[in-house]
Amino acid sequence: MQQRFLRLTSLGRFFSLFFLCFFLVVGCNTTTPNSQENPTSTTTARGDRVTLGTTDKPRTLDPADSYEIAGSAIIYNVCQTLYAYEPGTTDLKPLLATEMPEVSEDGLTYTISLRDDVTFHDSTPFNAEAMKFSLDRFIKNGGKPSFLLADIVEAIEAPDETTLIIKLKKPFAAFPALLGFSGTCAVSPEAYEIGEGKFNPNELIGSGPYTLTEFNSDTIRLDVFKQYWGNKPKNKGVDIQIYNDNSANLFNAVRTQAVDIASQSLDPDQIANLLEDTKEDKLQVIEAPGTAVSFISLNRNQQPLDKLEVRQAIASIVNRKLINERVLQGQADELYSLIPTSFDVYEPIFEKVYGDANVEKAKELLEKAGYSADNPAIVPIWFPASSNSRTLAAQTLQAFVDQELEGVLKIEPETVDGATFFKNVKEGIYPATMVFWYPDFLDADNYVQPFLSCEKGSVEGGCSEGGSQTQGSFYYSDRVNELIDAQRQETDAVKRKAIFKELQEILAEDVPYIPLWQNKEFLFVQNGVDGVQMDASQNIPFWEISKG
Repeated sequence: MQQRFLRLTSLGRFFSLFFLCFFLVVGCNTTTPNSQENPTSTTTARGDRVTLGTTDKPRTLDPADSYEIAGSAIIYNVCQTLYAYEPGTTDLKPLLATEMPEVSEDGLTYTISLRDDVTFHDSTPFNAEAMKFSLDRFIKNGGKPSFLLADIVEAIEAPDETTLIIKLKKPFAAFPALLGFSGTCAVSPEAYEIGEGKFNPNELIGSGPYTLTEFNSDTIRLDVFKQYWGNKPKNKGVDIQIYNDNSANLFNAVRTQAVDIASQSLDPDQIANLLEDTKEDKLQVIEAPGTAVSFISLNRNQQPLDKLEVRQAIASIVNRKLINERVLQGQADELYSLIPTSFDVYEPIFEKVYGDANVEKAKELLEKAGYSADNPAIVPIWFPASSNSRTLAAQTLQAFVDQELEGVLKIEPETVDGATFFKNVKEGIYPATMVFWYPDFLDADNYVQPFLSCEKGSVEGGCSEGGSQTQGSFYYSDRVNELIDAQRQETDAVKRKAIFKELQEILAEDVPYIPLWQNKEFLFVQNGVDGVQMDASQNIPFWEISKG
């Protein structure tokens, strides 16, 4: 399986507390061929078009290469996947498919019936061949997320206009959820090519309710697709104003009503101020539990973390409530598993086993491991220098440990530039790291397999190739590998839940990672704007938004 690092998103900026300086990023004008001569200004919220403000500019809008939240948010509204999430849930429903897939007894063959009334924005008809083309292109063009299908899919067939058959290399129970990932959407075979690196970063021709008519350094314009097969949007289009990493400008745009909606990313102080406005009915807020998780990764190959008792001691002393209150201003949820609370398999196992700020347990474990004030366990925790939230979280943990453990354990926050950090993680240079994870697709598997799986390794030497190696813990367990394979093959929800329960119990026992918090997502919406919501992937269905 292709190794991978943490998915880079704007979520780190969401938690930023202080502004040291502002950089206005001015990119080249990359307007799409069908853009308007006089693009709509989004400095004021206009008429029956919806204006959304954000600090995130998409790197690319090609579904086969987009691997960040900013691009996904646009692709979600312009293109369509076989399956999508029911709003507010992690339950899948058919979209371009007409029903959930028929799965062979061996779990290797998925037969999917397709709609026959769909047309792409360039008038090319949608059919099984077009869907096969789109998925083949996702795999073969070698974009950032290509491994998601390349590692799993053996072959794709289109025996007739409305039937798609996908054959897997091995059973994977979460495969339908993967087909809800925005990058697996259908694109017009007339507008795209299959071939290594053949991407169209500034175009987007799908079958969704909107067409992309402008994409440049600070503006994106979406117009309603008049031939859309489904219910027409409740607005005349969407104008997206990009504030290029400048949350102060986005904050001011909300306050002056220059935007109808603010999304990604305001800092906690700004969020706190806007939440006060909502209490006075000056503004609406949409709040939802996020799917991004923050955690500490502990390298079992480095001292003193090669001792289980030290890892368990750190798990005991972590004070999540203090971090949430002082660092995140209550704008997160304390997390006690790598799997977020959004999934019914979530077990708050670290709370059950260790609690929060369990000083006596931490002292007992450290003493058992042979450490004292004269012989302290010293643990450097590394993270990218640009992450203020992780800086403050690590400093908060450091201060609490110093206060409560009287020098038996020392936490040493260390920073480095982001590129060096991610390179060094998989090489095992750091004893411990503090990191974020945003899922590739919405299934509990994506919070377990990337962290705990290992293709090559041993209990004695740790992981030399696999998920745990790329995430810096180098954890290895034969039983965990068996359980990961078992849950990937298990189609019975009750049995699968039992497997995840055991996985989380082993996680708490062996402590290769310590979960910290789960982000919350906030949308700030002007009064008179209705229908704003987020799906489970934190995408906004623009078509449901109306203005009074």
